[in-house]
Amino acid sequence: MTFNNDKAIYLQMADRLCDEILAGTYADDDRVPSVREYAVALEVNTNTAVKAYETLARDGVIYNRRGLGYFVTPGARATIMEQRRRAFLGDTLPAMLRQMRLLGIGIDEVVSAWNSTATGA
Repeated sequence: MTFNNDKAIYLQMADRLCDEILAGTYADDDRVPSVREYAVALEVNTNTAVKAYETLARDGVIYNRRGLGYFVTPGARATIMEQRRRAFLGDTLPAMLRQMRLLGIGIDEVVSAWNSTATGA
């Protein structure tokens, strides 16, 4: 995984695991990779992976079964979607709309771009 400098690595790792849950790689009550497995797979320090898992556990996305590992909390997908929708509507969209106004980009251009990506053109 390539990390960027805009966000802490453990948060990027947590986002990636959330992406995998959203994509259906892990369903409710599925076991996720162990902290060590995930750290090795992403080539990061184990302590960084621990911090990512602790964050996800605190947010109710995963839970720990002592001696068995971490599992996806039932309803985690809906929780992640709700959190991300709120962040998008509260942060991303207003910033995007400001940029559109500054650059003179109209909604018709956005719809056209949306339609071309939706059809794979």
